[in-house]
Amino acid sequence: MSEILLYKANECISKLSEAEDAVREEVERLESTTQACIDKMDAIFSEAESLVASAKRLVTQQLLDLKQTKLSLLQAQLDTVRAEKDKVTEECDGLQYQVEVRNISQRITALSEKLEAVSSLCEPKENCFIACNIAEGYQQRLNEVLSGIVSVRTSTTFVRLSTLELQGECIVNLECTVVLTTYDYEGARRTVGGDPVSATVTPLSNNQHRADTADNTGELNDVTITDVGDGTYLIKFRPRSEGEHRVCVTVLERRVGPGLIVKATIHNDPVLCVGTRGQGKEQFLQPVAVSYLPASGEVYVADTGNCRIKVLASESLELIRHIEQDCLRGRSCTGIACYHGDGEPWLATVNWRTATVTRLTTEGEIIGSFGYTGFQEPIDIAVDPSYGHILVADNGPCCVFAFDMDGKFLFQVGSKGCQTGCFNLISAVAVGPDGEIIVADSRIQVFSAKGDFLQEIYPEGKGKGRYGGLTADADGHILGSRSEKGRTLVQVFSLQTGRLLSTIDSHSSRLKRPSGLVTTGDNHVIVVDLGNDSIKRYRYW
Repeated sequence: MSEILLYKANECISKLSEAEDAVREEVERLESTTQACIDKMDAIFSEAESLVASAKRLVTQQLLDLKQTKLSLLQAQLDTVRAEKDKVTEECDGLQYQVEVRNISQRITALSEKLEAVSSLCEPKENCFIACNIAEGYQQRLNEVLSGIVSVRTSTTFVRLSTLELQGECIVNLECTVVLTTYDYEGARRTVGGDPVSATVTPLSNNQHRADTADNTGELNDVTITDVGDGTYLIKFRPRSEGEHRVCVTVLERRVGPGLIVKATIHNDPVLCVGTRGQGKEQFLQPVAVSYLPASGEVYVADTGNCRIKVLASESLELIRHIEQDCLRGRSCTGIACYHGDGEPWLATVNWRTATVTRLTTEGEIIGSFGYTGFQEPIDIAVDPSYGHILVADNGPCCVFAFDMDGKFLFQVGSKGCQTGCFNLISAVAVGPDGEIIVADSRIQVFSAKGDFLQEIYPEGKGKGRYGGLTADADGHILGSRSEKGRTLVQVFSLQTGRLLSTIDSHSSRLKRPSGLVTTGDNHVIVVDLGNDSIKRYRYW
């Protein structure tokens, strides 16, 4: 029993020694941080003193410059007065000896005229007034500024009670967020931020699979930390490999527990899926294309089999209204696009059967329509928001035609062929953030806004599959829905480098025949699944 007692006593002493060391280290850090704050405060106030001295010199110089200006004018006037005085004195010398009345009269007349002229010199042409305008309440304002330069604060965060929680799923190559929530010594959740927080994310050794991208080194992007200001902090990172990752976070240089183990998956499933096959108001029949209007947050889906356009809310995908027009009849509308540049927004549709492009208001009223003699099999449409150009992809001549808003032909991009700059069975056309014309068949090619070839993306896919839809976001990402070798997916590329960044496999909700897709400005993409008569919303970045 005595041995057990001794063991317990030694264990207790060891724990107390650890506690003593921890408190002593905290005291030393307190001294260090206090001195660091004092040094920083000294530097800030020295800078403030320098600014005050500089302001004083500036005002003083303004006073001296103003004085010199006034002095120059007064000195010039004084010189004039003295010159006139000397002239009169010289003219009057010897007058006491003058006896001729006529000469004396002439001198008197001249002096009378001189007196009238000299009277204007009696008033100084400048004044001595110089004053400093002191701002009203300057003392209070100065005190407020000085008191606001540096303020002293501390933290009541008790790190032992802080928690880490994964927000949503952790998916390879997508931004993942871990939420740090802080609590005070009393166990109450903190409502203010400002704590020094650092974090590291380390892949564990049991990770087996890498992302199916060109950038599969397994290294993580830099961890970013966002202070929400309410006692919570967002730790964001982007895993490059499948498997477990340890998120280690320190607050006030103290570690938050053992860290958090998060498991990254390569499977990217939809966050929302709506629609079934049918003619009901919530149903779809052969949906082929989709577009998005940022100003209203509305999504426009070409529900081709039902000869209508479904207008949905971008986040909930709830139905807002239907648009039905003659241009949608015949179950042959193959493309839809939104114009959201200068002026009122509008929609554009293309009908392959009638070979007609139609412009509509966002409420569905027809603005105008046009055809073109070169149209043979128009299958997709895009609109450049900067120039208002309407781009029509046509599988007959295997090219893209560019028109202005009124339907005037402008230029043609590409022709039939397998070499770069040419196409074979075009499937989609889109517009990049700087007006780039992006075209897909079994690969993706990028052209300038004027139609000059720039680059080829994913050349290894040439002849091995086919893209169903294409879109680009404002951050320079190209997204394409692709079918190849019995699998369907959505690929995310960098427009700048052409590198494949990530893929969406929709593992638990398989895409059957993905066609049109569009991004909604919040790192989400809406994909039209023609094979399942539905639409799905995914995170893609």
